[in-house]
Amino acid sequence: MEIVILAVVIAVVLVGAVSGLVIGGRRKKQLPPAERPNATPTITTPPAEPRVGDEAETPRDESRRTIEEVDLPAAEAPPAPPAEAEPAPAAPEVEVPEPTEGRLVRLRARLARSQNALGKGLLTLLSREHLDEDTWEEIEDTLLTADVGVVPTQELVERLRERVRVLGTRTPQELRTLLREELLQLIATDAPRAVNTENGLKTPAVVMVVGVNGTGKTTTTGKLARVLVADGKSVVLGAADTFRAAAADQLQTWGERVGARTVRGPEGGDPASIAFDAVKEGIADQADVVLVDTAGRLHTKAGLMDELGKVKRVVEKQAPLDEVLLVLDATTGQNGLVQARVFAEVVDITGIVLTKLDGTAKGGIVVAVQRELGVPVKLIGLGEGPDDLAPFDPEAFVDALIGD
Repeated sequence: MEIVILAVVIAVVLVGAVSGLVIGGRRKKQLPPAERPNATPTITTPPAEPRVGDEAETPRDESRRTIEEVDLPAAEAPPAPPAEAEPAPAAPEVEVPEPTEGRLVRLRARLARSQNALGKGLLTLLSREHLDEDTWEEIEDTLLTADVGVVPTQELVERLRERVRVLGTRTPQELRTLLREELLQLIATDAPRAVNTENGLKTPAVVMVVGVNGTGKTTTTGKLARVLVADGKSVVLGAADTFRAAAADQLQTWGERVGARTVRGPEGGDPASIAFDAVKEGIADQADVVLVDTAGRLHTKAGLMDELGKVKRVVEKQAPLDEVLLVLDATTGQNGLVQARVFAEVVDITGIVLTKLDGTAKGGIVVAVQRELGVPVKLIGLGEGPDDLAPFDPEAFVDALIGD
C-alpha cells in the first residue's frame, strides 16, 4: 500500500513539472505588447532638461530686442579672386624727334661752354698789344693742346702772322673776324657733309656704323635713326653687334621709340648674317635707310678687323654700301686718330661722327681727324639727350668756339 501511494505522488510531481515546461515555452513564443502589430504605442514626455542658476528661477517679464536691434558679427569678406596674369607691357609710345634743321645752332651754348679754351684763348692772345715770339708760341701751344694737330697748327699760325702784320692796328671785332675766317678755312672740305641716304636705286640706302667699344657707337646709331626719322625717312636697324651684352636690346629700344624695326639675332651670332638679313628686310619693307650697327672692334686685333671686312662684303651682296660712318670719342684726342687709321684700312670710311664734344672735349680734333682721313665730320654728339646728335655745321661750330 505504501508503495502505491509513493508511486502516485511521483506521478503527480512529474505531471506538474511537464505542465510548467509547456506553459513557459508558449509564453516565450508570444510577442511583447509593444511589438504586436495592432498594439497602440505609448508615448511618454521626455524629462525636462535640468536648469541651473538664473534659468532655474521662475520666468520673469523682460524687455526683448528685435533682430534689427541685435548687433550681429560682421560678415567675413569673400575670398579674393585668384590673381590674373599680368597683362603684357604696352608697346612704347612712338616719339616725334626734334627737327634736325638748325639743331647745332640750338646746341651752340652747350658747345661754347666746353670749347672756351680754344676760341677764347686765341682771341685773348691775339688781342695783346705786342705779338712777340713768346706770344706766338703760346698760340701754337693753345692749338696743339686743343688737338688741332702739328701740321694744321703750323699752317694756321703762319697765316695769322701774315694777316696780323698786314692789318696793323687790331680791334677786338677785327680779330674775331680774322680768326673766324682762318678757322673756317682750316675746317673746310670739299666733300659733302650730309649723310648719304639717297642712292637713286630701288634698294634702301645702307649705312654701316663702325667704331671701338666705348665711343657711343650703338647709342649714336639709335640717335641717327631719330635724325633720319625726323627728316621723314623710314628706317630699319640691324643689330650686328652680337658680342657686347645687351647691345641688341639697347638698339631695339632706340628703334621702338621712333617706330623703327630692328633685325637681330642670338647673342654671339654671326654679325655678317644679321647685317645681311637687315638689308634683306629693308628691301622687303621698302625702307629708305638701313642702319647696321657693327661690333666694337679692338683695332689691334687683326682677326676681328677682318670680320668687319666680311660684314661689309656680305652686305654688298644685297645692296651697295652707301655710307660707312666711323664713331670716335672726341675726348680721346690723338688716340682716336690711331683708331681712325686702322679702320680706314679695313673699310672705306666716308664720314666721321664725333661724340662727347660736350664736357672736356677739345674742338681741334675736328681739324685733325679730317686731315688724317681726308673725309668730313658729318655728325657731332653734344650730350646724353636723345636729340643731342646734330649734323655738323662748320659756321655754327666756329661761332661757338670763338663766341660773340
